[in-house]
Amino acid sequence: MIHTFIHTGAPVSSRSVARLAEHGLSPASIRNVMADLEDSGFLSQPHISAGRVPTTAGYHYYIDTLMPTHQLSEEKRRYIQENLAEVLTDVEELMGVVTHLLSELTHQIGLVLAPTIGETRIKGIHFMKLSGRRAICVLESEGGLLEHRIVQTTQLMSPEDLLRISNYLTEHLSGLSLKKIRDQLLSLMADDRAQLNDLLESAVSLAQQALGTEEEPELLFEGTETVLTQPELSDIVRVRKLLETFTDRAELVRMLDQLIKGGGTRVIIGEDSDLTSDLDFSLVATTYGSTDRVLGALGIFGPSRMEYEKVVPLVDFLGRKVSETLIGGEQRKS
Repeated sequence: MIHTFIHTGAPVSSRSVARLAEHGLSPASIRNVMADLEDSGFLSQPHISAGRVPTTAGYHYYIDTLMPTHQLSEEKRRYIQENLAEVLTDVEELMGVVTHLLSELTHQIGLVLAPTIGETRIKGIHFMKLSGRRAICVLESEGGLLEHRIVQTTQLMSPEDLLRISNYLTEHLSGLSLKKIRDQLLSLMADDRAQLNDLLESAVSLAQQALGTEEEPELLFEGTETVLTQPELSDIVRVRKLLETFTDRAELVRMLDQLIKGGGTRVIIGEDSDLTSDLDFSLVATTYGSTDRVLGALGIFGPSRMEYEKVVPLVDFLGRKVSETLIGGEQRKS
């Protein structure tokens, strides 16, 4: 019955189930079973004369106990790996390709919470002179992430001074996360004042400017135009709600971040959360990173009647591949 609803989007009647199934039950018997399932909260009936549709509880029961276990086909695995192989050295491009693959292979909205450099270990801190007292700080993570930040020096500094500061900070802070680096700055000033003399104060000041602020995760998404063609979005009110959801990116990032805490792959359906309830959508999402350090998340967002048996293994596979790419990059460079 769930398969039928997923593919048609129309409430499923007992008669249609009797025609499709090979269980030998009459439409009347199936109708009784469906009524019992409705009483138990697994099905609902939109209208008295209509068939029934799965509820949030019904979808979860199907996914947890009845859904066939599928592996991605070898063809899809190879296609994904070939696309990822082209961007292994560029994290920004990698995130874009992953977003596209999620949408392309499911015809739903692909979502990626890109990693912030604050969640990774720093390999290098490099300052380069711009005009006047301005300088650019390039943060390089061990996994290959690069981030640029503009800072203001307290006095005119030569390129040589900035190079000395870069070397000093890299020597003392490489291998730490930004969160730990922030804790180290004050102790560096106390312990090593004699080593850099006049440059130490400038080094700490520049480091605090470049490293002292938390960066918000970047949200990438693709596929809204595809979802708009599905029957669920024939209602202009729901279209407006969908567009509003993606207009307030900061709130969407906050909600996604809350939903994925704890790691692993999660299926959030309809009334499970404020993000999915108004639209009657589902989010199939997983985190990527390592067991002790979550770097970001990726997933599929679309109408609740999505093909979970295909979407769940796809999301899981891409999560593992992104984890291998980023964490493997750190291990290769360490």
